[in-house]
Amino acid sequence: MSLTAAASGFVVFLLSVQVIQGQNDWGVTYTSTQICAVKGSTVEIHCSYRYPSRINATVERTFWFTKLQDKEPVDLRTDSKYSGRVQYRCHEKSCTLRISDLRERDSAEYKFRFITNQDGKYSGLPGVTLSVTGFQVQIGESRLCRVETCTWAELECHSSCSLPGRSSYIWYKNGKKINQQSFSYSDYSYPTDSYSCTLNAYKDFPSPSVCGHGHSCNTVTYTDRSVCAFKGSSVDISCTYKSLKSIKSTFWFSPERSRRWQNPSQPEDLKTDSQYADRVHVATWRGYSTLRISDLRESDSAEYHFKFITPNFEWRSSLPGTTLTVTDPDLQVQVIWSSTGPKLICHSSCLTDRSSFLWYKNEIMIQEETSPSYGGHVDPADSYSCSYQRYRSTPVYAPKLFSVLRTPPGDIMKNDSVTLTCSSDANPAAKYTWYKENQTLLSEEPQLVFSSIQPSDSGQYYCTAQNELGRRTSESVFINVNYGPKLPSVSVSPSAEIVEGSSVTLTCSSDANPAANYTWYKENEDSPKASGQIFTITDFRAEHSGNYYCEAQNRRGRQNSTLHLTVVAGAWKSAATGTITAVLLVILLPAAFLWIRRKHKSVTQSNGEERPDNRAQINMGPAATQRQPAEQEDDLNYSSICFPQNQGDALYSNIRPPQPRRQTEEQDDDVDYTTVKTENGSSAPGTRRQDDGEDVFALYSTVNK
Repeated sequence: MSLTAAASGFVVFLLSVQVIQGQNDWGVTYTSTQICAVKGSTVEIHCSYRYPSRINATVERTFWFTKLQDKEPVDLRTDSKYSGRVQYRCHEKSCTLRISDLRERDSAEYKFRFITNQDGKYSGLPGVTLSVTGFQVQIGESRLCRVETCTWAELECHSSCSLPGRSSYIWYKNGKKINQQSFSYSDYSYPTDSYSCTLNAYKDFPSPSVCGHGHSCNTVTYTDRSVCAFKGSSVDISCTYKSLKSIKSTFWFSPERSRRWQNPSQPEDLKTDSQYADRVHVATWRGYSTLRISDLRESDSAEYHFKFITPNFEWRSSLPGTTLTVTDPDLQVQVIWSSTGPKLICHSSCLTDRSSFLWYKNEIMIQEETSPSYGGHVDPADSYSCSYQRYRSTPVYAPKLFSVLRTPPGDIMKNDSVTLTCSSDANPAAKYTWYKENQTLLSEEPQLVFSSIQPSDSGQYYCTAQNELGRRTSESVFINVNYGPKLPSVSVSPSAEIVEGSSVTLTCSSDANPAANYTWYKENEDSPKASGQIFTITDFRAEHSGNYYCEAQNRRGRQNSTLHLTVVAGAWKSAATGTITAVLLVILLPAAFLWIRRKHKSVTQSNGEERPDNRAQINMGPAATQRQPAEQEDDLNYSSICFPQNQGDALYSNIRPPQPRRQTEEQDDDVDYTTVKTENGSSAPGTRRQDDGEDVFALYSTVNK
């Protein structure tokens, strides 16, 4: 944490030495270890702070303190001695302490403290040492006059703070400004003479008057250098005075009204000024005088002086008097957090601890409570207020009349803009926090805004309202986001091939709010087939094949998805087909084998002459070399075999069946045998030997029936 202390306004002197206090990324850095300020002036101490970013925390409270109570720092604002004179200003990680109308008792070590929402606490130690002092006139070398009753004295203007070099000074003698700007001043001083000094930069804060000869002289000392009061109220401005001679007259005046005087250099009594007619009362008695101005107006803001006149002496008016500021009423009760509970301060930028206040609890005045700081126990169920003269502050109280409003009302559609507003009656104003169901922190603003709300935003919401006096939690508000059906998901069971006669179940589902209604349709049919998520066909047949689609619908929209179903043959048909095929193979294969053997036996080899083109003609019949009669020629089957030249060529055989004709019973019983021989140049026709001794060729046969 980083603290930078500096002075501004009427502060006179700074010792700027940077000191860093801190550990583990928590720390305080002071750029000024000491500040020296003038009594009655205003001082500002600036600071900045730091804490570890990894803790993801926020700072909830910041304050300054000078003392502890039960080992806990006490917020400076709760100390009645600082009432109306202390202000905090914080922005981001910088804070400023401002103390006005400084007094010597304000001299102390000021430390800054901050607290996070994760209970992290840090104080910058040591702090900034503030010294409050005034100017003083000190008499150096002096000697008595020889003839008259006087003293020759060397006067010096001192301060307990280290004064900057080459400063310009102002000197006053009997209330009149004299032409002297150096640190020291020499003069013949008589018994009635008094002296005062200050720096030119701080002319509004002169030193107390000091007698130049002896211990008694003519003086005027104002109780306050500045006074603030509310418009319409009354104010008292007072002073003390001394005179070595009997006083002929006393009165109060304002230099700002000099234009209305007959002689601008001769002040006139305020009571004779028409602006103050019937509003000014002066009480003067034994060296004490009070000016009371009632029914104050903004035009009454001015500087006021006291004047007394003796037969041979007149108090002058150059020495600053009391400055009055008239403002609009701003009385309020400040609620200050402390480790022992909330503290109440009757605060105004105008009033100080010198003012007398009254306190009220639930509109009933509390007896014997006149301090600006309320001393009783603060109950969050009660309201509190304070008053000064005829002015009353507004009450402070914990949050009440709690409510949560949703806009716009009615159904909420996806992508709508929705606002939740948390409100309560509270003073000080409440801070709001939004939660969703599981205590998730959402927002710290009175309004929770969904610019484009989504289904995932649905749920229970509530908020809390909290100020320094208490905390309340609202009732829950349910957010239900409506939306039309999304594209349905369709499925079929069983997922394998649909067998004719089996049971088929179609299922449809879609995400929708409110829940969707489902209807099943078949393509090119107007009337629905079924309703509901599940559609079952118990006996699926060929006519059930086709495209089916499911429509999901609610009042926000509709969507549909298509599914194609196809039937395959039933199990019994497949089994029958397989059985018939097997039976045919069992019958035909042996028959073909027997037929080939029979033909083989009846074939007679031809002349055996090898054709030049290696093609052999084989005539199948009882006598291959004899011409068959014409009436029997149709009974013959002819086969031609082509032997390829190369080993890789295929062997082709074509068999032409005879033309159908009527046969006799005897002919049907005949059995023909066929013998086929193959040979090449070195062996029987129809064979081919390879280099490795193997016969390799392929036989392709086509049978026409």
